[in-house]
Amino acid sequence: MTWIVDSQSVKGAETVSKATRGFDAGRKINGRKRHIAIDTLGLPVMITVTPADTTDRDAARELLWRLRVLQPQITQVWADSAHAGQLTNWSDEFLHMTLRTVSRPRGAKGFVVLPRRWKVERTLGWIMNFRRNVRDYERLPQHSEARLTWALITLMTRRLTRKGPRADWARKSSG
Repeated sequence: MTWIVDSQSVKGAETVSKATRGFDAGRKINGRKRHIAIDTLGLPVMITVTPADTTDRDAARELLWRLRVLQPQITQVWADSAHAGQLTNWSDEFLHMTLRTVSRPRGAKGFVVLPRRWKVERTLGWIMNFRRNVRDYERLPQHSEARLTWALITLMTRRLTRKGPRADWARKSSG
């Protein structure tokens, strides 16, 4: 089984306590960071919320550990280059799973679709379609995780139960 992980920083409202928020200097955001793991179909498996100043490597240790405990069949995890370094050795040695990083092409400017990672980016984009998830309003990180899980359950049930595209769209537009 293969999973894909990534993170997203979001601003925190005044209701977010100073003890559970941080400043992400790379993105210039004062708030929290959401770490998400999805399967290859884009279905969410796990969400963790940390202060925004937590590095992706540090949060990924906890996320990968929890994934290993809950999903022992995991063999491979894809991530961005922020997860590179000693984390790849740690995951291989202690968790017996391969952590593969996907880097941006050299000289690329702006947004670039990266192989395998676009699915987790798409899922993070879907989360932002829920107005309440654009900013973190929850006092506790656990409440934020629950709200994100609730939004993703709603999203996935809509995806799984939707009907296929309308078959008669071509007939109506040509008439």
